[in-house]
Amino acid sequence: MASVSVMATSSDSRWSMSSLRSALPSPSSPPSSFSSSVRFSVAASSSPSSMKLRISRTKPKSLLTSFTGLTPLNPLFFSAPSSASEYTGFDHSFTIIDNGGRVFAMRHGRRVPKLNRPPDQRRALIRGLTTQLLKYGRIKTTRARASAIRKYVDKMITLAKDGSLHKRRQALGFIYEKQIVHALFAEVPERYGERNGGYTRIIRTLPRRGDNAPMAYIELV
Repeated sequence: MASVSVMATSSDSRWSMSSLRSALPSPSSPPSSFSSSVRFSVAASSSPSSMKLRISRTKPKSLLTSFTGLTPLNPLFFSAPSSASEYTGFDHSFTIIDNGGRVFAMRHGRRVPKLNRPPDQRRALIRGLTTQLLKYGRIKTTRARASAIRKYVDKMITLAKDGSLHKRRQALGFIYEKQIVHALFAEVPERYGERNGGYTRIIRTLPRRGDNAPMAYIELV
């Protein structure tokens, strides 16, 4: 902080312009980054010789911190480095363990396979593939779809093993063809009566011609 004091020299309590100009900052000084304030202080005698004009220049405090992109400001996954220059990228937010692997942030949305479709179309696709598998016993589809419908086929067979009217109505609300539901409830208790789960198997096959998508057969055991 710089301060300049100017004394009043005129006898008629007027300021001397020459002394005032000499006290003001020169045009070559740094502009708007500094704020100027003028302060008056009058002594108890209130004489012109005791009146002072102070021009103080203070640097304002920065209200916003500098933006560093994706560099974490408060890293939580590792200890503080020796210097701030080590924060050079977003990859430093992940912990590097001893065997060379890295622990990434949580990946949401992995419980339900999306199958590149919105929810209503995805459910219709799963219901159609489940119906076809229970009808023909074996179908060929992509590996992602085969893995997605596996638990639904097992659930339909579990409902058929129970055999109650409520379970039958639940199966009728999911499977498209009623005849398949009635045949399923008639044959499943004898076929899978002693088997607890694992009613389907997935057999990998050659990729699909054209887009090279991984394919597989899914069939009833």
